[in-house]
Parts: sequence; structure tokens; C-alpha cells
Amino acid sequence: MTDTPSFETRLARAKFRAWHRGTREADYMIGGFYDRYHPAWGEAELAWFEALLDEDDVDVMAWALGAQVAPEHLAGELLSAMQKLDYVDIPR
Repeated sequence: MTDTPSFETRLARAKFRAWHRGTREADYMIGGFYDRYHPAWGEAELAWFEALLDEDDVDVMAWALGAQVAPEHLAGELLSAMQKLDYVDIPR
């Protein structure tokens, strides 16, 4: 028996954390990004997203909006996808 959670368990945790950030804006941005892109993720992408989830919402949103430069460990293809903001579906 191992104490390491399975990939599926980690995805479920990431989904919960993505959609329960504390503000509606962050939930839509981070949760919407998860919903759109997670089906194609492997280990590296999930590890990146888990690292992103450890950051403050204000910073994540600033990086996604291009208002601040993201730290090197989060920069790259996934952050570029997040910056498109084409995954945010804001209910009325």
C-alpha cells in the first residue's frame, strides 16, 4: 500500500481547489481553466497546475491577465493557454 495519491485523486483534489478559491472571479478563472484543459494533462501538466494552486489568487489572476510577469517555474505553454482567457464562462 502506498501513501502517494493516484493521478485521478490528484485531479479530483485539483478540481476542488480550482473551484473553491474564495472569490467568484478566481473560481471562474482557475476553475474554468481546469475544466477546459485537464482532460489532456499528464503528470507534468498536473504538477504545474498543483504548483499554480499553491499561489495567491491575486498573483495568479495578474499573471493570467498579463499584468505581472509570472515566476519562471510557472511560465511556459500552460500559462500562455491561461492568458487566452477563452475558457472563462461567466454566468449571468
